[in-house]
Amino acid sequence: MKKFSTSIGGYSKSEVNAFVSEVAKEYESMLNNLKKRDAEITELKQKLVQYQNMESTLNKAIMIAEDTSSQIKRMARDESKSIIDDARRNASRIVNDALLKAEKLEQDGERLKQRIVAFKRRFKAIVETELDAIEQIDEDY
Repeated sequence: MKKFSTSIGGYSKSEVNAFVSEVAKEYESMLNNLKKRDAEITELKQKLVQYQNMESTLNKAIMIAEDTSSQIKRMARDESKSIIDDARRNASRIVNDALLKAEKLEQDGERLKQRIVAFKRRFKAIVETELDAIEQIDEDY
């Protein structure tokens, strides 16, 4: 606390005026600091609102990305299941076709064997008939 010297008329005017001037300057400086800080606080509040909006937007984007990811995964699973089912059906059809062809080839082979056996019998019969004819010639001469 400041003490002023006294004179006949009271406190020294020059000391009081200097003190009041100093207090006024200090008050003005503090007032300017308060205004600057108020402006800073206002600016920071605005930035905070912007960041909160950005955070909200990013959270929404993340949720949309997660939903999209889930949908893509589900679609991929469904598509892979469909591909596997198609592959199984095709494999089953191919196996059935192969079995039918094998059965047909086996039947064709069996018919061919029967034809060979029949051909051998006929050929043998013809050869025997010819041999009998040759022997008959020998007997006739």
